[in-house]
Amino acid sequence: MTKSHHTHLIKSEAARLGFSFCGISKVVFLEEEAPILEQWLEQGMQGKMKYMENHFEMRLDPRKLVPGAKSVVSLLLNYYPPIGITDKEDKTDDTENNRYKISKYAYGKDYHLVIKAKLKELYQFINDTIGEVGGRVFVDSAPVMDKAWAKKSGLGWMGKNTNIINPKQGSFFFIAELIIDLELDYDSPMKDYCGSCTRCIDACPTDALIAPYQIDASKCISYLTIELRENIPAEYHNKLGKWIFGCDICQDVCPWNRFSKPNHQPEFNPINNLLEMSKNDWEEITEDVFDRVFKNSPMKRAGFEGMKRNIRANKGTNNFR
Repeated sequence: MTKSHHTHLIKSEAARLGFSFCGISKVVFLEEEAPILEQWLEQGMQGKMKYMENHFEMRLDPRKLVPGAKSVVSLLLNYYPPIGITDKEDKTDDTENNRYKISKYAYGKDYHLVIKAKLKELYQFINDTIGEVGGRVFVDSAPVMDKAWAKKSGLGWMGKNTNIINPKQGSFFFIAELIIDLELDYDSPMKDYCGSCTRCIDACPTDALIAPYQIDASKCISYLTIELRENIPAEYHNKLGKWIFGCDICQDVCPWNRFSKPNHQPEFNPINNLLEMSKNDWEEITEDVFDRVFKNSPMKRAGFEGMKRNIRANKGTNNFR
């Protein structure tokens, strides 16, 4: 079989497994991204995410993760909610102001579990069909610059909100990679179609998007409500806008997301009437119930105490007690 045939087999299987898009790029040292990452870290824009400072060279060269690596297979998996669910979601902005907000990616089952199973199946398919191929699968599990590889693989351009935007379906995607020691046909990056639009920058309530294509993560509502393990600074309390886990504002206002299509993954549907929960439901939930209901949810990353902290910050009161 030729590398073109190998490429076709891999992309066809990725589609069968439910991935929305698959692109492939040649393994190289990320020379263009290196100084950008270094400056971002030096300016402290990673906030308290100390892990971002580790394995600098590894982030820029996949061969340090997978010896002999030749190809990065980048994959996008859609998580945009089905129509009936988005209708309920819209009601979270009702005039009575009675609900807290959760980022769309966290509605259902933890995406790590869903995507890793698909990636392992794809990797097994490659070994069964093509022959023994060395490699590893990645879903936020190692220092891999997934957006850089998705961009190189032609899956979209890096938007001004720093998310990968696909012209056919917008930006509500999970990104994953399979790094292998098999040479394949490679895709090319696509043109940037953000144009003069600055809606994402203008809409960010905390000014985390400090310039086009630049984000100060330490100001981002997603960082404040998930990654930060300390009290949320008081200066952000009145800017959280009812978000208690993540934030979708810079994606919701993006014109390209008018092309978003409902996902076909039942695992991503909201668990346990999540979108029906009132503020009172959230404020009265016990730790036992939280742990049971969100056992396999991305929301377990913030944890019970983190969620309570986020609620208190939205109310302008104490964070952790």
